[in-house]
Amino acid sequence: MKIGELSQRTGIPTRMLRYYESQGLIESRREYNGYRSYEECAVDHAVRVRGLVNAGLSTRMTRIVLEAERQCTLEEVPPCPVDLAKELTAELTAIEKRLACLTRSRNALKAYLARTQRSDVTPE
Repeated sequence: MKIGELSQRTGIPTRMLRYYESQGLIESRREYNGYRSYEECAVDHAVRVRGLVNAGLSTRMTRIVLEAERQCTLEEVPPCPVDLAKELTAELTAIEKRLACLTRSRNALKAYLARTQRSDVTPE
């Protein structure tokens, strides 16, 4: 599929898809005319990349997380240098803090809507 179709199917602007590709987060192959061509699996992958970036991860950390996910599917134990382990631990701590903040915000909004008797418009 071409980049326009990938954009349409994922809701990710073509400019952002090109940026993700330049950062090594998604892959395409070039056709004879120079156009990018994406495999079907690129749809889910691009959505995953976008989700990680929207969750606050840098593109560098997104690349590390995606590689860690890939390595977790393999049977062998992946290598993890001490510096990387420290960096991942710090990122994990930051994610936990963001999750706690988001959970508090979600609970406050749900409570507010319930008190205003507008819980009929909230998602389940």
